[in-house]
Amino acid sequence: MRLHRWALLCTVGVLACERVGAAPGRGAPSVVDSVVPWDIALTRFREGLAEPGGLEGGAESREELVRAFMEALERRDTLALDRLIVSRAEFAFLYYPTVPEAHPPYDLSPALLWFMLREASHTGVRRALMDQSRSPLRYLAHECDAQPSRQGDNLVWGPCVLRRLTSAGDTVTARLFGPILQRRGHFKFISYSNDR
Repeated sequence: MRLHRWALLCTVGVLACERVGAAPGRGAPSVVDSVVPWDIALTRFREGLAEPGGLEGGAESREELVRAFMEALERRDTLALDRLIVSRAEFAFLYYPTVPEAHPPYDLSPALLWFMLREASHTGVRRALMDQSRSPLRYLAHECDAQPSRQGDNLVWGPCVLRRLTSAGDTVTARLFGPILQRRGHFKFISYSNDR
């Protein structure tokens, strides 16, 4: 998780500056209000969202989740990929309240952290699909850190790497996705950020 947190913090300044200076008509606010209290920012972010009873979709094991991810990549099925990653409501009610980045010394607002995770995921999926188009992914196995990070009722696994077979028969390792959220026996991806 240290690598994931470092990457988030390295991009927060850039993303915040981009959103503050965004031109009108591009869909981004012209001002980021950094003085809104945490509870008010979270209430605003949750407006219009139904509180989920738990993680919906996803998988019942990490292995099942990763295999579903790889199969969706092979089929280029972006709808299936979307069902494997936390939704905005799951992020707002189940993940964000206990994530370290939401609290001092980071103090990232829910809107900004959600934006960062979604942007990293969009980029990661594009990269993974490009990689898949060059050769079959041929998934073998995956490995995450031995001990997850406990955050309230959540366990967060990562960083994770997977092993796959190339068309030449070589075994390679790669990071094709970000951390995995485990909550009450259910698993979903937090992000599809990767290093491909």
